Amino acid sequence: MSRTVIQIEGISKFYKTGKTSTGNLSRDLAEWWKSSFQKGYSGQNKTIQPNPPKYFKALQDISMEVKQGEVLGIIGGNGAGKSTLLKILSRITKPTNGRIRIKGRIASLLEVGTGFHPDLTGRENIFLNGAILGMRKDEIRSKLDEIITFSAVERFIDTPVKRYSSGMYVRLAFAVAAHLEPEILIIDEVLAVGDLEFQKKCLGKMKEVSHNQGRTVIFVSHSMASVKALCSRAILLQNGRVHLEGNSAQVVDSYLNNLMLRQNKFYFKIDNIHAASLLSLKIEDAKSRPTCNFLVAEPWQMKVGFKVMHPVSNLTISIGIVTTENIPVRTISSNPAHFDHGNFEAVFFEDEIMYAAGTYHVVLSLSQNGHIFQYIDTDACISFEDSLVSKSVIKIKNTGLILNPMNVPIHRIS
Repeated sequence: MSRTVIQIEGISKFYKTGKTSTGNLSRDLAEWWKSSFQKGYSGQNKTIQPNPPKYFKALQDISMEVKQGEVLGIIGGNGAGKSTLLKILSRITKPTNGRIRIKGRIASLLEVGTGFHPDLTGRENIFLNGAILGMRKDEIRSKLDEIITFSAVERFIDTPVKRYSSGMYVRLAFAVAAHLEPEILIIDEVLAVGDLEFQKKCLGKMKEVSHNQGRTVIFVSHSMASVKALCSRAILLQNGRVHLEGNSAQVVDSYLNNLMLRQNKFYFKIDNIHAASLLSLKIEDAKSRPTCNFLVAEPWQMKVGFKVMHPVSNLTISIGIVTTENIPVRTISSNPAHFDHGNFEAVFFEDEIMYAAGTYHVVLSLSQNGHIFQYIDTDACISFEDSLVSKSVIKIKNTGLILNPMNVPIHRIS
């Protein structure tokens, strides 16, 4: 059985809201005196009790264990507490309450610029980071060429890093963190700064260090496809608390389904009545197995659940596929149809269009007579990887939006 390398027991982190210290003692005392004692309208000194401090609870009673060699994904919306938790694990900040036990060296990549001195060159920063991790100079030197090659900044390795672009900065920082052999590697959403090719290379490297070298990886990302592909276990944070913990695919699916429901808490009107509303989205392979990772030219399907509250005519269900830069690639729509009240599921099956390798996002809409009355930009992702089949086919570059009305099977489910 793998040993526990991170044990978190009931940690919480509170931040005081409002004004904080200015860094100048005399100014702080003046501000305190001004806020505590003011003159009343009568001209007499009147003591006013200062307002009690208000606190923002970034994390509340977090407990978990992470095993050696495990790849743990942490997901959640903005403000859920993900970055705060990573900063505590990286010893950048201390928890307000609770205790953490960590066995092993930690390398963290939390934001562009973390751990690098801007006036040092890339080469000097490699040795600096290695020394911080407790490595000897000869150990760092043995990894130097591998780090520089992976980062692809050979031409600028002896240039001060303050002259690097954000992409160059991140490439070098990840290469240092991944190759200097820390027992625990902590990666935040900073990888999104890199291009798609480098992101793919980073994911492959994280798989290698966890599966082949037995190192622990904690990965925070808003890319649900990456979390599913890389992580064996995931934790969903909401409002600073652990909302769900378990298999990464199950946690991600639950998060996306709940997100859809939260986005859909208001009904949209047609002809001044509540008519229909989107409910759910499922991405599956051709055998109805839940997944969002496919080979190029592999058939796949989406199932869109929707509810009809009152009979409605000429209702159309559509899905849109867009790039990570929000450029439309393809739209698939059902033929307009009449629906009585009930719950329905539309099945969109794709086996003819070959998407270029990469990651795409999904949007959903309901429309009547060409007028869109409900539109949801989901967090659902679809990833396509090159296959032997696709490499033997001439790729045609997509120049814009493909509109393809089709016969979509729609089944009543209740």
